[in-house]
Amino acid sequence: MTEYVPDPLRWRALAVTLTAGFMTLLDVSIVNTALPAMQRGLNTGSGTIQWVVSGYALTFGLVLVTGGRLGDALGRRRVFLVALAAFVATSAVAGAAQDPTTLVIARLAQGCAAGFLTPQNTGLIQDLFRGAERARAFGLFGAVVGISTAIGPVLGGVLLAVFGDPGGWRWVFYVNVPVGALAFGLALRLLPKTEGRGVRLRSEIDVAGILLLAIAVLGVLLPLVESQQGGLRRLWWLFPIAAVCFAGFVWWERRVVTRGRSPLLDIRLFTGTPGYAPGVAVGALYFCGFAGVWLVFALFFQQGLGYTPLQSGLSVTPFAIGSAVSAAVAGRLVPRFGRRLSVTGLSLVAFALLVVAAVVEFVPPSAAGWAVALPLLLGGIGGGMVISPNTTLTLECVPTTMAGAAGGALQTGQRIGTAIGTAVLASVFESAVLASDRNYSLALTIAMCCSAALTCVALLLAILELRARRVRTARGEEHEAAERAAAVHRL
Repeated sequence: MTEYVPDPLRWRALAVTLTAGFMTLLDVSIVNTALPAMQRGLNTGSGTIQWVVSGYALTFGLVLVTGGRLGDALGRRRVFLVALAAFVATSAVAGAAQDPTTLVIARLAQGCAAGFLTPQNTGLIQDLFRGAERARAFGLFGAVVGISTAIGPVLGGVLLAVFGDPGGWRWVFYVNVPVGALAFGLALRLLPKTEGRGVRLRSEIDVAGILLLAIAVLGVLLPLVESQQGGLRRLWWLFPIAAVCFAGFVWWERRVVTRGRSPLLDIRLFTGTPGYAPGVAVGALYFCGFAGVWLVFALFFQQGLGYTPLQSGLSVTPFAIGSAVSAAVAGRLVPRFGRRLSVTGLSLVAFALLVVAAVVEFVPPSAAGWAVALPLLLGGIGGGMVISPNTTLTLECVPTTMAGAAGGALQTGQRIGTAIGTAVLASVFESAVLASDRNYSLALTIAMCCSAALTCVALLLAILELRARRVRTARGEEHEAAERAAAVHRL
């Protein structure tokens, strides 16, 4: 095992990779505010234009683990640069699209590029940092995830306000081009060049595993991303197919390991790596309860209260601010407080969502935007205490040779959680609107209670993992004490 030597450019390299990661995660949500303008500009129906969002989320989630594995095998710098260049190019094509078909195809390709790029962030952090520095780096990564998720509606609204109709929506994509080009130039200079393993793709890449996992993820995500167009009713049969393919994937990956070959995702990560499986589950459940609230807020403020996209985005800005600050601070505190940060953060998020649910029932609609600001700020502080500590604790025992695939699996769980949460909460909100004779405040209250319930499930898992960590720590201390006693006895 080679001795760790800190790269003097590691913090600059991290800034570059996080900038690129910010763009890919931002594109999950930024286009929501621009969908009506796209629909008018391209003269198409809502079902087609919805694929601008759904297609990106679908391909993004499909290739995350594969992208992480390629980074492990071929070198993260190489995969990062190729994926970043593809992301910039597809962003330009999406912005210049003159018809819905071109736009949707460009978004599908853009999602693939983002899925290959994103796992390189966690992999590079594993490679470049150790100990407390790694916790700080994951804290910054968590801040980027929190900001990009929450600020998308705000930035989309700003771009539409600045550039206006009919072509303002194009800048939602064009904005990636100069930022991505600058990040590419800096990455060429700053990312380490000595990480490739010089392997052959045919012998290293598990094609059968890729296909089985892709079908399994597709079977889960496709009905969910199509849920607003009746996808759950039309495509329910994909769920059992996904279950069969996932079982086949687990069987195949175990077989690949026993034959001494390189698996796409080593199942021993889940069975033998302390804290990894619970961390993935906590992340998926948290995103299930948290990510869908932005669509619900957009519907509440824009349809229910008549806000503009910019006003709607600004109303949820307190969450983004709280999350950004809290994630950066929490990353530094992980070595000291560990899983207690996640437990505290999830408790704050659940409490904040319940406060929002109560507040909107007792304030006039005209004051709702201001009334939810403080609880959203509190929720953001809690959210920042979840994402970065959970990422750090989930990946802390993962070998660096599997860091990319492990990070990809962690984020695949988050993408699936996002799709499930968005579908469930949007469905609950819209059903409550219709059932209550368009009482948007009541509908928001019901949706927030559902979100809080999902967050509480994640909280329960985090508490169980906290107890398990204490047991592991106690056993480790007992083992060390026994070894010291044995050494003294030999003397």
